[in-house]
Amino acid sequence: MILKRLRLYVEDTHITNCYIIVDENTKEAMIVDPGAEPDKIANMIEVLNVKIKYIVLTHCHADHIGAVSEIKNRFGGKILIHRDEVEGLYNPEISLCEMIGKNKIILEADSRLDDDDVIHVGNIEFKIIHTPGHTKGGICLYCEKEKMLLSGDTLFRGTWGRTDLPTGDFKSIMRSITNKLLVLPEDTIIYPGHGKSSMIREEEPIYFNLQPRKY
Repeated sequence: MILKRLRLYVEDTHITNCYIIVDENTKEAMIVDPGAEPDKIANMIEVLNVKIKYIVLTHCHADHIGAVSEIKNRFGGKILIHRDEVEGLYNPEISLCEMIGKNKIILEADSRLDDDDVIHVGNIEFKIIHTPGHTKGGICLYCEKEKMLLSGDTLFRGTWGRTDLPTGDFKSIMRSITNKLLVLPEDTIIYPGHGKSSMIREEEPIYFNLQPRKY
């Protein structure tokens, strides 16, 4: 497997992580959260020389979906998002386009995801984990074989996603993290929607023992 992280500048100081996952044998690939800078994403796709199978959105916020249309028009790929998140693809009050200085974004999902769905990129298998809290339809993607979790804006290094935005809920995100994510193997690597990577074992004390993360 090839994993590429692109740090995309949505604004001068606002950076979103976009991930490109590639099966080296089949050259199939998926993009997770292409939020901005479509040319930067396109350049990496061309360097990797891959076929885009999926464009997966962990949630509908504009800083995670801003480059979807351009990437899809150029490279194809099916847009996947949780069914509870679809409304945000055409409702700017939920996607928060204006908050980050974006024009209205309207997208159409090709397929809707549910909890425990499984998607394949070549021979790489990802399980969909529905993690409401940051938004009601937020998801994470877990690959058991590669010991990796793409956590979107649910779980970050040392903290969790904000819950004061439309469809957010603090109790829900705490349940999502403790009941669905921290039960994964402790050596699982966390690749979040913003900031640096972490591991499950490094985040557990925050939630189970109420201790700050040791950096």
